[in-house]
Amino acid sequence: MDGFNHDEGMPMSEFVTSAAGDRVAYDRRGSGPALIFVAGAGPWRAIDPTTTETAELLAKRGVTTIVHDRVGRGESFVPGAIGLEREVAAIAALIDVAGGRAVLCGHSSGSSISLYATAVAGLPVSGLALWEAPLAPPHSGAREWAETVNRHIDGGNLEGALREYMRDMPPELLEYVLGTPAMVDQAGSLRADADSLVWAESAPHADLFGGIRVPTLAMIGAETYDIMRPAAESIATAVPGASWKQLPGSQHTWQPEPMADELARVVALAEQDRDGERPG
Repeated sequence: MDGFNHDEGMPMSEFVTSAAGDRVAYDRRGSGPALIFVAGAGPWRAIDPTTTETAELLAKRGVTTIVHDRVGRGESFVPGAIGLEREVAAIAALIDVAGGRAVLCGHSSGSSISLYATAVAGLPVSGLALWEAPLAPPHSGAREWAETVNRHIDGGNLEGALREYMRDMPPELLEYVLGTPAMVDQAGSLRADADSLVWAESAPHADLFGGIRVPTLAMIGAETYDIMRPAAESIATAVPGASWKQLPGSQHTWQPEPMADELARVVALAEQDRDGERPG
């Protein structure tokens, strides 16, 4: 089976089991060097057409793209709390599927997960493309906030966990999320997001990210939250050779066409880096 639904023109879900025993669902498109999208808090493939469209465009540019349902969501659903190490194990399994190395494209807290997978877990990541990483300065309160989120998860109060996780979001967005039963049911997956943000706030970014030695681009939308630009600048300063850029986008998401162009450039840089061609 080639993993493609010829009647509908869409890839059929493929599955891989991580070293942690989680069955992870994903779509694979294109051929060439690989890029794996790492979603932030909440989304899964069925409700994220922007990532799907971006993956399709990028596949046409000669890149293998993998879009997956994070552990605890969508077709990768399992009940209970999903810790950061299980999320990293899922990414490691997808990198194996991709041929043993891949660029990670993190969205929001998917960026802190991607940074952790690279800097701490040491996965064979060839590049990082990070969209609106919500990283605060060290010791800004993430630990206390995450403890409350995780306490709700452990106590089975998934709505409380989701409400606490999104406490600083616009009220209309919180209302939408709480009114989506699957979002509540899947709130156990927020532990990985919260714990990755605690790690990203645990020390100066130069200390946490300074050992990363792959092409890294931090990106923000033209209309964004106040935290995002300082975070992108901090990542660009902390990671040797990294940069940051503003792209068309608003409401914490990107526009697929310019994003696909930018991701193709990051993948190309990663390939040059692999071949020893990147200057510096």
